[in-house]
Parts: sequence; structure tokens; C-alpha cells
Amino acid sequence: MNIANALTSLRIVLSPVFFVVAYLPVWGGQRFAPVSMILLWVLFVLIEVSDVLDGAVARAQGIVSDLGKLLDPFSDVISRLTYFIVFAAFSIMPVWMFLLIMYREVGIIFVRMMMIRDGVALAARTGGKTKAVMYAISAGLGLLMLWQVRLGGLHVLMPALPWVVLGSFLLSVVLAWASFVDYLIILVRHYRTK
Repeated sequence: MNIANALTSLRIVLSPVFFVVAYLPVWGGQRFAPVSMILLWVLFVLIEVSDVLDGAVARAQGIVSDLGKLLDPFSDVISRLTYFIVFAAFSIMPVWMFLLIMYREVGIIFVRMMMIRDGVALAARTGGKTKAVMYAISAGLGLLMLWQVRLGGLHVLMPALPWVVLGSFLLSVVLAWASFVDYLIILVRHYRTK
């Protein structure tokens, strides 16, 4: 496994750790809330930095591979859905928004499977990359909201913060489905030319 794919795989490994750390205050009591929040921020930064670095390393070293084209979006889905399920579980993200994002991500996996069956590794497109950036921004804002819920201290951001977080989640849903339509168009065109 090359270094780019190792960085990509790191997101898959860190995602369940993020989930467990988010639940430390639930399982162990409120005394775990401060360390939990600090670790969540560290994990979030590691996950997002690995997302930026893996592609840059692959291009710089000329090791862009079909495996990387599939592994990168898969690890993105695992990490971002982990963020969002945590936020939904703690009533920071509306469950219906989580479901719409999850349905989109499962739909993309189906589209990629259809394409790979024909020997085409569908790389991330501009709309998908824009959506990924919005997911990361939403996750950061969601962590801020979780911090406020658990530890307080962000009174200067209240009462605007919940609305900003909700708006970022809604924009994530819109961008997710817009990019999904783009991928569906690619799939339809692929089958029309077969």
C-alpha cells in the first residue's frame, strides 16, 4: 500500500474512534466531556488533513491509482457519515437531514459499482468535491455546537450558532443531492454510449 492510500485508510480507522470518543461522556459521565471534546477536535483535524494530503501526495508522487480513486470517496463517506450520525444522535443535526445525506451516499456507492462493473473507476467530480468541503465545514460547526451543549462557554456565538449550524447542514444536503444528480447523468450517458 502506498502512502497516499495509507493516508486515505487512516480516515476509515479513525472514524469509529471518533464515534467512541463522542460517547465517552455518555458512558463514563460528564467528567469525560472536556477530554472527549478535545479528542474529537484532534480526530476531526487528523481526518480532514488526511483528506487533503492523500490526493496531494498521490499527484505529487505520480501514484494515482484506481484503488485510490475508489478508496478516497469511500473513506470520505465513512468519516463524514460518522460525524453526522454523532450529531444526529445528540440532536444537533435533524435526523431527516442525516437520512437524506446517507441515502445520497449509498446511491453514489451504487453508481460507482455500476461503473466499476464496466471497468470505469469514477473519480470525484467538482460537485462532489464542493460537497465534501461543505461536509467538512458543517462537521466543524457541528463540533462547535456539541462543545456548547456539553461545555458551554461559547455564549458570544449564541443564539446565532444553532441557526448557522442548521444552515450548514441544509446546504450540505442540497449540495449532496445536486452532485448526486451530476453522477446520475454520467451514469446515464455511460449506458447510452455502450
